[in-house]
Amino acid sequence: MLETSKTPEQRAIRAVGIVAIGRNEGDRLRPCLRSIRHASDRVVYVDSGSVDDSVELAHSFGVEVVELDPSRPFTAARGRNAGLDRVLALWPDTRFIQFVDGDCELDPSWIGAALATFVSAPDVAVVCGRRRERYPERTVFNWLCDIEWSGAAGLVDTCGGDALMRVQPLLAVNGYTEELIAGEDDDVCYRIRRQGWQILRLDDEMTLHDIAMTTIQQWWQRNRRSGHAGAESWRRRGHDDPRLAKIIVSNLLWGLPPFWLFWPFLWWRVYRRSGALYATHIVLGKVPHCVGQLSFLWRSARGRKMALIEYK
Repeated sequence: MLETSKTPEQRAIRAVGIVAIGRNEGDRLRPCLRSIRHASDRVVYVDSGSVDDSVELAHSFGVEVVELDPSRPFTAARGRNAGLDRVLALWPDTRFIQFVDGDCELDPSWIGAALATFVSAPDVAVVCGRRRERYPERTVFNWLCDIEWSGAAGLVDTCGGDALMRVQPLLAVNGYTEELIAGEDDDVCYRIRRQGWQILRLDDEMTLHDIAMTTIQQWWQRNRRSGHAGAESWRRRGHDDPRLAKIIVSNLLWGLPPFWLFWPFLWWRVYRRSGALYATHIVLGKVPHCVGQLSFLWRSARGRKMALIEYK
C-alpha cells in the first residue's frame, strides 16, 4: 500500500513506541510481552531488579531490555522515564508512547482506537481506556480492583499506569517525577494539563490486568501506598486542588480510632451506591490510607524519604 493511501491512524502507528515496566512479574510478564510485541516493533522492557527470569524472558521475545541500576531506588516513574529515553534513542521519530505495566496484556485493538482519537483531537495529550482484571472471580480483592478500574468515558484529570501519550507534551514537562514511590501518574497528568493539554478516557478495551491479590496483607499495603500518594500529592499541589485536602482530612477522620464509632454512617452512604462488599472495602480502607498518610507526613517532617511500598 502506498504511504499516501494510508489513513492518518495507519501512518501514525509506525511512530508508536511501547514501554513495559516490571519487577518479578513471573508468568504475568509473558502475555504482556507477547501483546506489545505484536502491537509495535519499537518495544522496550525496563526491569527493576527482578530476581526471577524476567530479563531472560524479555530477551527471548526480541525486545530491547533496560536493567535499572540498583544503586538508586526503584520506582515506576524511574522505569517509565528510562524506557522513554531508550525508545527515543533507538527511534528518534517516535511521536507516541504507550506505557504498560508488566502484569498487563495490551488489547490488540487499543493502539488503533487511541491513535484515531489523537488524530481527531489535537489538544489531547494522554488517552486511556478500560483496564479489566483478568481473574475477578478468583478473590474478593481482584473483584474490588476490577470495580476500581471502571470509569466513565470523557475528559478526566488523570490516567493509570497504562496509557498512550504524545511524546511532545511528556518531554515538555520533563517526564515522570522519579522520586515518587506512588501517584506518579496523577503528578505527570497534572503537569501536562497545566500546559493546556487534555486527558481523555475512552470506552475502548485497553488492558487485562493480573493483580494476583490473595491476602489481606496485600490489600493493606496497596491501600497504605494509596494513602501515601494522596498525602504527597497534597503537599506538592494542594494549593491548586482543594479536593486533595478534602481527601486527606476524610482519611484522617475516618481512619483514626475515635471516629470508628461513626463507620456505620459512612458504610450506609457507600452501600446505597455500590453495595455491601464495596462499602466494607471503602470503610475499612480508611485505616491503611490514614496510616500511609501519617507515615508520609512523619517522614517528611524528619526529612526522611519513604521506602518503596510493594504489595506483591
